[in-house]
Amino acid sequence: MRARHRVRFAVNLANGSTLAGVGVALAGRARLAQASRGGLLTAVGYRLPVPGAPAFTLGNVILTRLDSLPPDGALFRHEARHATQYAWCGGLLMLPLYFTAAGASWVLCGDFGAWNVFERLAGLADGGYARKPLRRLTGTRPPAAGPGDRDPGPGAAGLAGSTATPSR
Repeated sequence: MRARHRVRFAVNLANGSTLAGVGVALAGRARLAQASRGGLLTAVGYRLPVPGAPAFTLGNVILTRLDSLPPDGALFRHEARHATQYAWCGGLLMLPLYFTAAGASWVLCGDFGAWNVFERLAGLADGGYARKPLRRLTGTRPPAAGPGDRDPGPGAAGLAGSTATPSR
């Protein structure tokens, strides 16, 4: 195991996020196995209905509803990057940060992952996320006329070349 993976493993063990991952895996009746790379555990066959994603990470534990998660696959690499994010964010503190980023992404584009900084850093395509454009701002209209503003009306432009005098 590489030095950076040993550090990630130790930090996530110390901050409690890996222990939380093992607990959620057991609660979801998933089968735990050590992955072949990076000191990560995989929990396959996860059965709880939340979250709705096909895979998610808590500390150094990658949980999935799938029957297997090959360590050489894109989804595994994506989730492994999330394990590193747990170490950098102080463990379970990543959860409120992640959900805040997901909410911001929803506001920006209508999708929880496309503009979520954590998903972008983990690789959108590897996680099965599509890039989405930012929403257009709606409801932006020119300001309404104030009480002193007068609309010259549709005929004002046509009167410029006219010889007629307006009535008084």
